[in-house]
Amino acid sequence: MRYDAEHKQKTRERVLQEAAKAIRAEGPHRVGVAGVMAKAGLTHGGFYAHFKSKDELVAAAIDAMFNDARTRFADAVTDKPPAEGLAAYLRFYLSRAHRDARGSGCPITALSADLPRMEGTSRERYGQGVTALIGRIAGHLALLGKDEPEALARSVLSELVGALSLSRAVADAEQSDLILKTSQDALKARLGLETIA
Repeated sequence: MRYDAEHKQKTRERVLQEAAKAIRAEGPHRVGVAGVMAKAGLTHGGFYAHFKSKDELVAAAIDAMFNDARTRFADAVTDKPPAEGLAAYLRFYLSRAHRDARGSGCPITALSADLPRMEGTSRERYGQGVTALIGRIAGHLALLGKDEPEALARSVLSELVGALSLSRAVADAEQSDLILKTSQDALKARLGLETIA
């Protein structure tokens, strides 16, 4: 049976969603094509109608993860003045809900331990995603009149990723919450956002 282009695209998106979940849960090295296809409700044989290789699947799933991250950034900042939007994004990123959403949270945090061991396209896509998020943060910092917004955005993103990673890694819930709160308060103070609730 032949399917139209829209059906094929929806099927591909379903496969990418399942691949992204598997990558977050197990890391890109442990993702199996058969398992991803089964979770998407498809046969292993159908894989090659969408991807040439597992490497291509992983790279495309990384793109999909960063597309989701772009949507979350837009959801936090849209229809808000720059200071309120950036403060909202910091609240989202350093929240308990984001910390606990390991299956759907920030791809930078989820992949940072695995990507140095990968080659080629996956690392390139990861780097492009990081650069794009730095650019979005820098855009808001520029609107706030901050000096060297791109350099500041790299530093802000590094602290966000580090704080989220630490909060997920420690076993003590109180310590984890404190890491999130302390980092959020410090970033807001550093960026002049401390008066924004």
